Amino acid sequence: MHPLAGKIAGRGQASDPTRAAGPGTPRHANATESIASSLLRRPLMHMRTTLPASSGAPHSETRPANLAAMVAAMAEGKAPFREFQTWYGVVGEIAGHSTQGPAPVVVLHGGPGATHDYLVPMADLASNGRAVIFYDQLGNGKSTHLRDRGADFWTVELFVEELANLLEHLGIAERYHVLGQSWGGFLAQEHALTQPAGLRSLVISNSAASFPAFVAESNRLRRDLPPEVEATLRHHEAAGTTDSLGYRMACDVFYHRHLCRLDPWPDGVRAGLAQIDVDPTVYHSMNGPSEFHVIGSIKDWASESRLGEIHVPTLVLSGRFDEATPALQKTLIEGIAGSQQRIFENSAHLPFWEERELYMAVVDDWLRAHD
Repeated sequence: MHPLAGKIAGRGQASDPTRAAGPGTPRHANATESIASSLLRRPLMHMRTTLPASSGAPHSETRPANLAAMVAAMAEGKAPFREFQTWYGVVGEIAGHSTQGPAPVVVLHGGPGATHDYLVPMADLASNGRAVIFYDQLGNGKSTHLRDRGADFWTVELFVEELANLLEHLGIAERYHVLGQSWGGFLAQEHALTQPAGLRSLVISNSAASFPAFVAESNRLRRDLPPEVEATLRHHEAAGTTDSLGYRMACDVFYHRHLCRLDPWPDGVRAGLAQIDVDPTVYHSMNGPSEFHVIGSIKDWASESRLGEIHVPTLVLSGRFDEATPALQKTLIEGIAGSQQRIFENSAHLPFWEERELYMAVVDDWLRAHD
């Protein structure tokens, strides 16, 4: 869908106005690189609005002492899907949870086109005996890549089918939770709408019920960017040069405000999102070049009129500064009967990094209540 794509393209590269500009590039496009570089070097706390005193300081990348060991012990495998393979990794033990104990939770990554790597903090949820299942959706990461397939292949239905296949392969289809983040939240909704009998609860994290509405909100947030940054985005979109360094640096100003406000970004975030640039097939086919310039196969996706058909307990999570804005969360809350909401006051789009301990406590309590 949207949020997690092309996010770190150009990050770590030196600013080179002569290389990024080219013939016909307006003066403000070069100026934007200097401004963007300055903003990206500036501590992110300087870009925050004042938070309520009760909200506390944001959590950073601090991990429980055993998390690295938990991830290192991840059991990996591949599930046959059509003529392809879906890679998965399991933290914890699946066996013995079919009828009692904590039900496994399956984590759906964003993009479309990212990988599970940026979601590794979710392994924290395995500390109380719950199996946490990660996977790379088809076309991404360690799953089969299909660079020659066009937009007609990369559909929402494809990924809904892949998820159902994975559940059956792992033998957990009779009892499990789903947590979908960003585009993964779109996919989680579509999965719930198939009325799977074993789905215990749904967590929709940093997502929306409409891609057009998401794009509209992203563009509303974009209008608050420095004028030179906004002008550079418009220039490159009109010129068809959205793969340029100047465009990517301008996007980075937005992402540091509304994707992840930690400085520097955690290695796990960089690793997961970098995979989009390794193989951008899925992202470019389904989304497009950026959050605001959406021309892919899911540009018209929406679930708004179908939300009333989701009948499982649903928790809706987002950050106060999220590109998936509170307005988008309101649609989900009002559309899914009995759903509950939590907004993380010091976070943007990745509260499981930005306010990690609080996020995990909220999700853990939710899953326990609905096992």
